[in-house]
Amino acid sequence: MLKLKLTTVGNSVGVVLPREVLAKLKAQKGDTLFLTETPDGYEISAYDPEFEQQMEAARQVMRHYRNTLRELAE
Repeated sequence: MLKLKLTTVGNSVGVVLPREVLAKLKAQKGDTLFLTETPDGYEISAYDPEFEQQMEAARQVMRHYRNTLRELAE
């Protein structure tokens, strides 16, 4: 378990993440992280559930219109 320190950032409060945490998240300065509420508390990740839903919809369209998309690509 890691301790995270809250610090003042302008008029807000921020969390300082240690380098090893950023490495595991494959995140760096300027990236967006997502805080998701779970039954066990909160989870922080680089994974965007809304983007995954959009990608699944795109996969279904591409699967359904595979032949049409092939023709358009030529």
